[in-house]
Amino acid sequence: MKKRVLAAVLCAAAVTVTACSGASEGGNTEAGGKQKLVLSTYGLSEDISAEEVYAPFEQEFNCQIVTETGGTNDRYTKLKADSETPIDVIELSQAMTAKGVEEGLFDTIDLSKIENAADLIGAAKTLAENGQGVPYTINSIGIMYDPEATGFEITSFDDLWKPELAGKVSIPEITTTFGPAMVYMASDHAGADIKSDNGDAAFKALEELKPNLVKTYTKSSDLINMFTSGEVAAAVVGDFGVPTIQAANPNLVYITPEETYANFNTISITKNCKNKELAYEYLNYRLSPELQAKTGKTLNEAPTNKKVSFTEEESKNMTYGAAAENAKVLDYGFVNPLLNQWIDQWNRIINN
Repeated sequence: MKKRVLAAVLCAAAVTVTACSGASEGGNTEAGGKQKLVLSTYGLSEDISAEEVYAPFEQEFNCQIVTETGGTNDRYTKLKADSETPIDVIELSQAMTAKGVEEGLFDTIDLSKIENAADLIGAAKTLAENGQGVPYTINSIGIMYDPEATGFEITSFDDLWKPELAGKVSIPEITTTFGPAMVYMASDHAGADIKSDNGDAAFKALEELKPNLVKTYTKSSDLINMFTSGEVAAAVVGDFGVPTIQAANPNLVYITPEETYANFNTISITKNCKNKELAYEYLNYRLSPELQAKTGKTLNEAPTNKKVSFTEEESKNMTYGAAAENAKVLDYGFVNPLLNQWIDQWNRIINN
């Protein structure tokens, strides 16, 4: 009898150990033994993300994804201020990821644990290998314009300086995602190497562009009213804003110049991550060709996995294929130390 009781006790203990083994050591768990992954992410299309992205992962790994949503700057500030943050993984713009790396907020990612990282497109793989997060989508800037209002076909960023566009152009504010890309664009227009002069030629070119500027903007949705009222005839805009603007103004044309400027959104694992094993599973899942094909169609997220294939119609508003391969990627290790200086110069030249 004693042997049977002892065996039962040992068996129960074994079951308990087995039930807990799904969570990594020190990891978060919910009632019922489910693992928990706390994700800081953008607050866009939350219902679609919950159904198309999170639910399949939760089912496969018997876990719960808890999201904390908000703007990039707000979420970054919250992470930095809380040394005991519950956030396991965070999705940020390329610029903020670079800042977080400099400030030691993220864990070093072992790409050998992320099988799908081997299939990243060139620039995305370079960023990941350089410890700048794992890029899961890419976007870029192009030019949206009203052909009737401009009176000519726009084909390049250099066209924005043409005198025919006096008082008709809008560009992103320097403090937005693509603000620093405006400095790169102006430097290229001037024929200068931005890293040689820290942007001096760029700001001279921006001063030359000022007569053509109506105003800058902080949200791409602001351009809807500006185009509808005829306040602007052309604007530099990120491709993620194109569908909404064109839906409101079907006569507008969007072009992506041959040499555009890209931004990656990346995923990083925080220093305080409680469940690194599950975090790595999430990163690998986010890079899978199956999910990236799905999010490309449902969330208009351009894939970073080169195995994803889209038709021309499916990818018309995306940085995809040759556009992704040829896009210039900003070096935020160079940009971030200069950004405050650039903001001051921008405000003196553009906002006065």
